[in-house]
Amino acid sequence: MKNNAIYMSGTNNMVWKEIPVPEIKDNEVLVKIEAVGICGSDVHYYQHGKIGDFIVEGDLILGHESAGEVVAVGKNVKTLKVGDKVALEPGKTCGKCEFCKSGLYNLCPDVEFFATPPYDGVLANYVAHPEDMCFKLPDNVSTVEGALVEPLSVGLHATGQGGVKLGDTVVIFGVGCIGLCTILSSKARGASTIIAVDLLEKRLEKAKELGATHVINAGKVNAIEEIMRLTDGKGANVVLETAGNVITVKQTVDVVKRGGTIVMVGMAPQDIIDFNFARLMNKEAQIKTVFRYRNLYPVAINAIASGSIDVKGIVSHEFDFKDTKEAFDFVVSNPKDVIKAVIRMK
Repeated sequence: MKNNAIYMSGTNNMVWKEIPVPEIKDNEVLVKIEAVGICGSDVHYYQHGKIGDFIVEGDLILGHESAGEVVAVGKNVKTLKVGDKVALEPGKTCGKCEFCKSGLYNLCPDVEFFATPPYDGVLANYVAHPEDMCFKLPDNVSTVEGALVEPLSVGLHATGQGGVKLGDTVVIFGVGCIGLCTILSSKARGASTIIAVDLLEKRLEKAKELGATHVINAGKVNAIEEIMRLTDGKGANVVLETAGNVITVKQTVDVVKRGGTIVMVGMAPQDIIDFNFARLMNKEAQIKTVFRYRNLYPVAINAIASGSIDVKGIVSHEFDFKDTKEAFDFVVSNPKDVIKAVIRMK
């Protein structure tokens, strides 16, 4: 078996390498990767070489949203077999710290997360991964859908943090892939009014297609005034900021209902942002945050398999593995047109 991988080698550059097929440990499986989603973090590393304190030093394999077929299993593997299709949850945690033992494993300080320096990602033919972080896909779920389980899990975690429930009014700032997954999750949880806000018309069209009841182009109208008009001046039960934009972070407090919840999902470009806490306190609203997700891959897979959530509509572009660099360059050059790009590995 040949294991070809494509490495980021400096900003806006990639090189091909043939690397050894990983030797699996007793509790691991070897997965032939079939689909990889291109995440905004992958693109950011590709363009800038770092995200916050995470700096790419040397060559790095990108990609962390993936699914594929099990081709070998370690001797202690019990739940998976050769031929199973699986979605790979990208973080390997220590399993021993207080966060892992209390179920908050996404907060493990020693996590090894695909495509987060110094750990390589999955843009390679074969990847070894722990059995308990590989989740079997039902026959009616494709590996492209399996690759989208990762961003869907973020959306599910965001709406879970916000406590979105039947009959709620929800506002979502930013409808890139994560924002769209948050719309899908809000709809599945029973939200009756879902208001999507963005600057890009194509994304707003997709938001409407996937379940938003109202869309607002913040470049054409005053988004705050329009949200308050749509909610009869009350605001939204849950406001989710997925854009990672300084302006929309500040605006969340203006449109949250009294007693409501704000959920910060997107990573803003600056660490310190002025925020009207007096207004927040006057509303007795609360702020919650999201760091990846936890214990949600089975939920996401079941939701896709049952038809409760359809992630296929998020994919706007597909590329062959051999065209990976061209795919990244296309995503960088066409941000208004690309909603979600996926690399098909075969």
